[in-house]
Amino acid sequence: MSSHMKIRKDDMVLVIGGNDRGKRGKVLKVYPDKQRIIVEGVRFIKKHQRPTQTQQQGGIVKREGPIHVSNVMLIDPKSGKPSRVGRKVLTGGERNQRVRVAKVSNEMIHDERR
Repeated sequence: MSSHMKIRKDDMVLVIGGNDRGKRGKVLKVYPDKQRIIVEGVRFIKKHQRPTQTQQQGGIVKREGPIHVSNVMLIDPKSGKPSRVGRKVLTGGERNQRVRVAKVSNEMIHDERR
């Protein structure tokens, strides 16, 4: 299984499958090896939390659970519609740069890391 994912942390996505279909949210965490992501406000699970040194109060905590990356689509930054993700190579300067592109508007998807 390939560990390359077109969805990255801090992307805005639309859930297109499962019980939370239609919800939009920001990607909080990415697990490339499992092809799963955690989206803000999507797929709440109940976790039984033990009392720890930092968190004295234990109990049942609600938090977001992971969903498969195939169940989301990136939201186009220009039109706000769901879009597939392509790649483009920008030539210029000393080295070529690969960027992600939204297929709907051909708009470049900006990454905070770059």
